[in-house]
Amino acid sequence: MATTGSERTRVAPPPAPAVPAASAVGLSARLRFGYASGSLVTGTFTTLPGLLLLPYLTDTLGVGAGLAGAVVFVPKAWDAFLNPLVGRASDRTRTRWGSRRPYVLAGGLVMALAFALTFAGPLAGTAGAWFTAAGYLLTATAFAFFLVPYVAMPAELTDVHRERMRLAGGRVAVIGVAALVTGAAGPALVEAGGGGLAGHRWVGVFGGAVIALGTLCVFAGTGARGTRAAGRPGAESARGAGPDAAPLPRESEPGLRRRFAAARGNPAFTALLRCVVVQSVATGVLLAGAPYFAGHVLHGSTGVGALVAAFVAPNLLTMPLWSRLRGRRGYSLASALFATGCLLFLAAPALPEGAVLLTMALAGTGHAGQLLFLYAMLPDCIAQDSGGPTHRQAGVRSGLFSTGEGLGVAVGPLLYGLVLQLSGYVSSGTGRAAVQTTTTELGMLAGFAVLPALATALAVFLLRGYDRRSERPY
Repeated sequence: MATTGSERTRVAPPPAPAVPAASAVGLSARLRFGYASGSLVTGTFTTLPGLLLLPYLTDTLGVGAGLAGAVVFVPKAWDAFLNPLVGRASDRTRTRWGSRRPYVLAGGLVMALAFALTFAGPLAGTAGAWFTAAGYLLTATAFAFFLVPYVAMPAELTDVHRERMRLAGGRVAVIGVAALVTGAAGPALVEAGGGGLAGHRWVGVFGGAVIALGTLCVFAGTGARGTRAAGRPGAESARGAGPDAAPLPRESEPGLRRRFAAARGNPAFTALLRCVVVQSVATGVLLAGAPYFAGHVLHGSTGVGALVAAFVAPNLLTMPLWSRLRGRRGYSLASALFATGCLLFLAAPALPEGAVLLTMALAGTGHAGQLLFLYAMLPDCIAQDSGGPTHRQAGVRSGLFSTGEGLGVAVGPLLYGLVLQLSGYVSSGTGRAAVQTTTTELGMLAGFAVLPALATALAVFLLRGYDRRSERPY
């Protein structure tokens, strides 16, 4: 029987294919290990500059605290512009190695070289600060080409929420390993190398080597041979999403402006993006403030390496517990632990060393959960409306997410540098920190404890717009 055009428009679309049981599908151990190895890159880039770059500028190159904070911030502000463009480029790229992996390889290797240059220190004083700023800008640029495609991978490797949680859990665990190793080794290498410019050169070489290792592992581990069937049968080929997917016609892809509009039209993603920006500010403040907290507030009774170890060790120990929760509820609980630990830092000058390390561990336990839930919610948001090969949003969404995270981590040192400046911090060009006043030490403590707690409370509030329906039941 013939039908009219209006009648045809009311015909229901064919039902979506059934989702197989999670136990029947999965990702290979090789792929999970390979993907997690990328966190050696991200963890090193976040931890070493976060811990050492601000003190390197203020106490070795003699740069004022406010200006030093700006030097740390500007490269990440540049990434805010660059990340979405990298995301779009990787969305449109097709090679025999896939759309994401060539960027991961090239970006990571260039980043390793640039990182070594950042701490090469051929000059002291203002000239050395300009050299460091240029090296860090190049490092951040290469990092964008690594990070955005790397973050886009989980949404394309599997449609199964449990598998995405496993990918996110592995990523967070290796972030903990990277932070534990580099956070402890970095300050030790500075001291072993004689401090000052010479000691920081060893840090640059060490960080570059770890970044190169992580890059090669993630590139090798996420190839086509590392995958098993995952998610809906045929889902990757239908979406053009697998690591070695067939090329999509470029003319079918929406423009960048339309993709930004689509991202804004997803309330869950918008809430997640706002949350990650503010939460990353808290992380940036803790990393930037740790050397000052250890050296001036605790007067060296607890080394910065021990503080970092206490903070990141829960990443390795608490993942199975956090994985039992999910989404906004799990993030809120993790944030409560993190904020409580931060506020307890206010009592640190009167606490024994063991108690200080326990407060760091409490904050680190919360931080591990925060990272897990944020990273697991992102691919759910991407999958929520990436309905077909003509609307591949993974790269641009991941670029926006990475931009927000990077900006927040960069704003943290900027804010802490301003706190130091307002508290009267005295810079030094000798490689050793100058003696500070009691007022300055109180400013260091307040900034280190209160700013992260306030940022976390705001992040939880901003995540209220995350729709729980975005948390996929499979």
